[in-house]
Amino acid sequence: MTSSDLALVTGGTGGLGTAICRALEAAGYAVFANYHPAEQASALAWLDSQKADGFNPGLIAADVSDYSQCEQMAAELATAGSVRVLVNNAGIVRDSTLKKMEPHQWQAVIDVNLGGMYNVTRQFITPMMDAGFGRIINISSVNGQRGQFGQANYSAAKAGVHGFTMAVARETASKQVTVNSISPGFIDTEMVQTIPEPQRREIINNIPVGRVGQPADIANAVSFLVHPDSSYITGINLPVNGGVFMH
Repeated sequence: MTSSDLALVTGGTGGLGTAICRALEAAGYAVFANYHPAEQASALAWLDSQKADGFNPGLIAADVSDYSQCEQMAAELATAGSVRVLVNNAGIVRDSTLKKMEPHQWQAVIDVNLGGMYNVTRQFITPMMDAGFGRIINISSVNGQRGQFGQANYSAAKAGVHGFTMAVARETASKQVTVNSISPGFIDTEMVQTIPEPQRREIINNIPVGRVGQPADIANAVSFLVHPDSSYITGINLPVNGGVFMH
């Protein structure tokens, strides 16, 4: 690893993204957190809070659903170094039962959660293969494995994440670029914290380990998969869900 080896985390300023950024910085990478351009003010506040805690990530803006913005992001990052680790973490929800789901709700989730993974990964796959090293981690979801009421769009996109993972893993394995996905269960992020307390208790009662996950649980899984010693692991989906779904 050199000082110019970069790690890019899309959606890096969110709850999961923050923990992943910190873990990758601890592993020795120069980390860049991607954020949506419309969220610049909150991203800058996030950066200040990270520096106050002793971390030093970079920030880079791009709407991952826009291919041209992802091209520009890659060009900007190239001035700082070479992206050797990519974590496709950016995602949104637009929940609705299918009978009420409007086309824009379907398309927005597909464009960000699935299309965004293509748009970003496409920028870095060739340089990783040329270098003979790369780690790509795609954040899926337990709901992509089992489905979820009111989330046909999200569940479809997250199921697609692992299909993408397996295909690209086959294409890149001979060049020592591994591609894996992680499927979190219920993680204690802002999204889960908005669930009413009675419903949260019901969720916890159905989790065999008896608690919701922490962002660090996902970050630890990322750290494991990006480690040089994990070079024989590719094309897998790693469930991190406390046993709520076993397959």
